[in-house]
Amino acid sequence: MLCPFCNFKDSRVLESRLTGENSVRRRRECEECGKRFTTYERVEAMQLLVVKRSGNREPYMRDKLRSGLARATAKTMVTAEQVDDLVDSVENELAQLGKREVQASMLGEMALSRLRSLDQVAYVRFASVYRQFRSIQDFIHELNVLQEPEARGPATASGATSKEN
Repeated sequence: MLCPFCNFKDSRVLESRLTGENSVRRRRECEECGKRFTTYERVEAMQLLVVKRSGNREPYMRDKLRSGLARATAKTMVTAEQVDDLVDSVENELAQLGKREVQASMLGEMALSRLRSLDQVAYVRFASVYRQFRSIQDFIHELNVLQEPEARGPATASGATSKEN
């Protein structure tokens, strides 16, 4: 493993810990400069394709989902670790489905359902981009939906169409 500080090729593992079902977190120390860093190992799953609204297919990119969630959770009490756990949870559910292709709308709804219980402000931010809110009425509708019991399931804002991730 290359050191991110000095690019030395050898490091020693100080600690290993399971983080979710599909990854291992390793704390490492560089043999050359002595600085410490963290790496994550994940089981490489089959390549998943995301089917966009336009019908185009593109490879699923964890970083794309994570960056959208990070923008939605900026300046909230949601930690980076919670965002990573949310993405892990979505990926685990996708793996359980066992499909090679998934609709982008399904991916967005999976993320939204998890955000709803994590942080309501982040939920509305993500929904406003994902569902392409066009007016204040779209926000009002989504806020009303957010106040309803979660058992009702995901709803789509009036007049808004899904934005594919």
